[in-house]
Amino acid sequence: MRCTYCYNKDVVFGKKQIEEEEFLEFLKNRVGLLDGVSFTGGCPTMYPNLINFAKKIKEMGFDIKLDTNGINFEIIKKLVEKNIVDYIALDFKAPKEKFYEITKNKNYDKFEKTLDFLINSDVEFEIRTTVHTDLLDENDINKIIDILAQKGYKGTYYLQNYFETDKETIGNIGSQKRKLDISKLNKKISVEFRNF
Repeated sequence: MRCTYCYNKDVVFGKKQIEEEEFLEFLKNRVGLLDGVSFTGGCPTMYPNLINFAKKIKEMGFDIKLDTNGINFEIIKKLVEKNIVDYIALDFKAPKEKFYEITKNKNYDKFEKTLDFLINSDVEFEIRTTVHTDLLDENDINKIIDILAQKGYKGTYYLQNYFETDKETIGNIGSQKRKLDISKLNKKISVEFRNF
């Protein structure tokens, strides 16, 4: 994905890398000091050896959190079924009609398959959306809330206000012209706000 507001350009475009063995060696020195490892991105499910790498980390006693855009369903399913991942944060980037505009990716159906799978699984997970009001408005968020309610999502939906940073974003989007009006959001599911 190439979300306009993403500030992890180096990760998304593969410019920052570390060898597996070097990272595992680093973790060996952190056993007992750290509780877990968070795989984040870009989307870490694009990493071809993620399952084996995560399994090695899990065998060292660490919990694993996966931040994902959800488009790599088979990898996510295997991580859950093999009990390798302890917690998943699924990014609901936009409603279907705006998905490509926000992500530059046409795989909404793959994301939705992951969403349905997680709702019907036993793994702990959350759903979250980063909000930059130049891209998503109250109507868009209400559409997402409606989708989640219709699918029977029982957890909390987290709205993350776009975080101003001095890092250049993928789309050089800049500041929001206004903040989301949270009074206009429907109350069909539990919603919490981060950085608002």
